[in-house]
This record gives sequence, structure tokens and C-alpha cells, in this order.
Amino acid sequence: MALDHLKAFLVLMQNDPDLKDAVLASSTADDVARIAADRGYEFAGDELLRFSGQKVGRVTVSKRETPGEYN
Repeated sequence: MALDHLKAFLVLMQNDPDLKDAVLASSTADDVARIAADRGYEFAGDELLRFSGQKVGRVTVSKRETPGEYN
């Protein structure tokens, strides 16, 4: 079920510029999961991270590497 929600959220994101901006401004995968939860999509940040490298529609999930200390 979570994978279905994740894929549906990614499809929604590709058609909503404001949502895309919010996701891209997020610091962590958990932040993205919270944004999704606010819109009724349930998945965990670690599920999103495991989905890294995969593509849904025009969206490719990629893990952002943060060098140095995490703020």
C-alpha cells in the first residue's frame, strides 16, 4: 500500500509546481513524507529512500548527499 501511495504522490508532484518546489526544498526524506501525509499519501521517509534511482512518470527519485555536518 505504501508503495502505491508513494507512486501516486510522485505523479501528483509532477503536475503541481508548488508541491514540487516544497519537496525540492525539503531537507530530509521524512520531511517529504510529512508533506505527502498532509495530502493523504502515507509512506515513510525510509521507503522513499529505498525508491531512490527509480522513475515514475517524469519524476526520478534521487537521494541528495549532504556533505559535512547535517543541520
